[in-house]
Amino acid sequence: MQPILELQQVHKHYAMAGEQVPVLRGIDLTIDRNEYVAITGPSGSGKTTLMNILGCLDRPSAGSYLLAGQPVTCLDEREMAGVRNRAIGFVFQSFNLMSRATALQNAMHPLLYRKMGRAERQQRGMDALCKVGLADRAGHLPSQLSGGQRQRVAIARALCGSPSILLADEPTGNLDSATTRDIMALFDALWADGSTIVMITHETDIADHCHRVIRIEDGKVSADRRRQRNG
Repeated sequence: MQPILELQQVHKHYAMAGEQVPVLRGIDLTIDRNEYVAITGPSGSGKTTLMNILGCLDRPSAGSYLLAGQPVTCLDEREMAGVRNRAIGFVFQSFNLMSRATALQNAMHPLLYRKMGRAERQQRGMDALCKVGLADRAGHLPSQLSGGQRQRVAIARALCGSPSILLADEPTGNLDSATTRDIMALFDALWADGSTIVMITHETDIADHCHRVIRIEDGKVSADRRRQRNG
């Protein structure tokens, strides 16, 4: 089976004070469909830069990236945006919800860029809210929701476009311990239902939910371990 994503000798550097500062140094990485992966590492290790490249939010300075078999490093900005919208569902630490839009409007927002009618968009948005247990909050604004509920709306938004992969950047970073357990149980259920999940985290107990843990240090993969999931 074709991997969902494949990186070969990916490098990334940034120009600072007239010098090229390396952030990623030759990353080789393959992730298959229905994998549940945590990317960990200390601050400044390059894991956020790696996530941005995986999410087609940034380009490598060198190397190749295939997403579902499609080379993406050679695409222009419009084509990259199309790939993001079709293939990737993002979940962020700070939720990134539209404050004046309801839970349903937030959930179905990615579908505004698809060729489908309003009724279909609303149905798919409601289906996504049902999947995260928030159908009864569809008409609520983010300010009327708890932190855990807002993150569930963000996950529904990520799911609404039926993406090939979910990319989650510290998705429990702003949540208390009880809500964190609830959100991770939801991710566990989504993975069991067939989703491919890649999660950036610095928390060991979050990484323990995943069956594969990749550690990034100094811009390189320093460890890549597969293991049985807890529970």
